[in-house]
Amino acid sequence: MKSTERPTEMPLSDFLCFAVYSTNLAFGKAYKPMLEELGLTYPQYIAIVALWEEDDQTVSGLGEKLFLESNTLTPMLKKLEAMGYLERRRDPEDERQVRVSLTRSGRRLREKCFKMDLTDATALGADEFVKLQQQIVTLRENLIKHVQNR
Repeated sequence: MKSTERPTEMPLSDFLCFAVYSTNLAFGKAYKPMLEELGLTYPQYIAIVALWEEDDQTVSGLGEKLFLESNTLTPMLKKLEAMGYLERRRDPEDERQVRVSLTRSGRRLREKCFKMDLTDATALGADEFVKLQQQIVTLRENLIKHVQNR
């Protein structure tokens, strides 16, 4: 190749970042009818799932788990609180911290969400599903480390 020639540009469909981004959008579309039935957005749903996993968390801990900044998370939590799914309160041991807990309604949502399994929709075998999920987590962790090491 001559130094004045430009390398052939990769089409958008060959970008890994676009494959991950567009897959995320496809997941959103697949979840949308089920979430609309519950009156939730996807970020609200994953916040509730994180609280099912570990109730009574700090807002900062929940934000780290969900990879959300407080300026995104706080309004979402306020809305979920107004919907009656969770409550926020100051930590009695550290007034600077706000703790988040599910209400009875928030815990009962779990029963309605059992049907929200998209495993079959992915058309992946159980082994493929687990392997892909692990690879994506590894990819995410590697990217986070790269950004932190700059």
